Amino acid sequence: MNERIAFLEAEVSRLEIDLALKSREVEVERALEKIRVKALDMHNSAELSETSILLFQQLKELKIEPIRSGVGIFDDAYNAIELWVTAVAEDGSLYFVLDFINIHVHPIFENIIESWRAGKLFSVTSLEGKKLVDYYMTMSTYTGIPDRKGLLDREFFYSFFFSLGAINLVSSKELTQEETGIMLRLANVFGLIYTRFLDLKKTEDQAELILQEKTNLESTLDHLKATQSQLIHSEKMASLGELTAGIAHEIQNPLNFVNNFSEINKELLAEMREALSRNDLSEAVKIADNVIENEEKVSHHGKRADSIVKGMLQHAQKSSGQKMPTDLNKLVDEYLRLANLGFGAKGGELVTEMETDYDDRVGVINIVAQEIGRVLLNLINNAFYAIAERQKTDGAGYAPKVMVATKRINERIELAVRDNGSGISQKVIDKIFQPFFTTKPAGQGTGLGLSLSYDIIKSHGGEIRVDSEPDSFTEFIVSLPA
Repeated sequence: MNERIAFLEAEVSRLEIDLALKSREVEVERALEKIRVKALDMHNSAELSETSILLFQQLKELKIEPIRSGVGIFDDAYNAIELWVTAVAEDGSLYFVLDFINIHVHPIFENIIESWRAGKLFSVTSLEGKKLVDYYMTMSTYTGIPDRKGLLDREFFYSFFFSLGAINLVSSKELTQEETGIMLRLANVFGLIYTRFLDLKKTEDQAELILQEKTNLESTLDHLKATQSQLIHSEKMASLGELTAGIAHEIQNPLNFVNNFSEINKELLAEMREALSRNDLSEAVKIADNVIENEEKVSHHGKRADSIVKGMLQHAQKSSGQKMPTDLNKLVDEYLRLANLGFGAKGGELVTEMETDYDDRVGVINIVAQEIGRVLLNLINNAFYAIAERQKTDGAGYAPKVMVATKRINERIELAVRDNGSGISQKVIDKIFQPFFTTKPAGQGTGLGLSLSYDIIKSHGGEIRVDSEPDSFTEFIVSLPA
């Protein structure tokens, strides 16, 4: 009976110990989980302060009773430790301090780094008496480190390492084997989480860098768009200049008619006054008929001048993009004539050898006349430039020639501009429609004419191609829907 009672007492004792161990393990796991959750929630290094405070609180609950605890991140390159320390203030509140401590400030920190570099799991330094007082005198210059002179005879300074730092603990007593195991588990958990935190921080930094680069690229793109807009405007103004030179010649003709007939009518009206003063009504009626006839001519040529000016203004204005029925042959002939006059006005010789072959079946097609006019002007001016360049090398034996033709092929319209100028090499042809590419000398071309022409033709559902042979010919062919 006594043996059975002894056995049961021993079994109860064993179960109590086992229960206590399991209860302790639950407490430890609960503390680990709280620190794990807090650390996982970190988004920047400043949040280490909150993790340090939680660590201090959990150690208290586990009855480890730290004087101070915290996290230290090692900066091996600068022999320094970034410390986040939590302690109890005199009023019972918790506080922390962030500071960079050079390891040579005190042998404790040198011992920590040496142990970490040696691959140890933890380091411990014990200070007592004068050495402890000297430590606090040294550390009193750092914010948050209390002046504990005379409070304790001995303190133990522990550091439990993870890959990039340590969990630190200052205690008035030496840790038990169980407490040391708990601290090592805490360090292991925190080390894994801190590595993850650094990866997250790196990702966030990269995302911030990408965002900054995106902002810079958007700013650069806006600047390029503004520059492109200015260059396109410059190209449009250049084509306007080409037109203006031709229009100056073209508009002079109707203005001369207006001026001449105005002078004639002035003289006729004076004669009519004399005839009326003589009561010669028959002569006055004849003169009046002449004046009316001349006025009709003045009106005709005035309207012609007005039409030319309106065309010039329309070319200068921003295109509405609205397609309108347009007589293509008439448009081509008008721009060919104006381009020739403009080329002569700029100092070149008028191209007298011009061939035109307009297919009557082309008729009226839906286009944005202003934009197609720019394409025509660009292609014809390029042709004039090519024959002028060849003229410089071939001299008097060369007969410059430009041909413009239209042709209807089923449901397509082809417009061809051909010259017998300097020609284009295959290497250049491959780049000729690229923006800002030009074969002209600096200051004579923007490199946007053919690029814009390409875009305009594409926007009309058409195609533009080029065929050329150096020192022989160049032909641009535009194909548009009929």
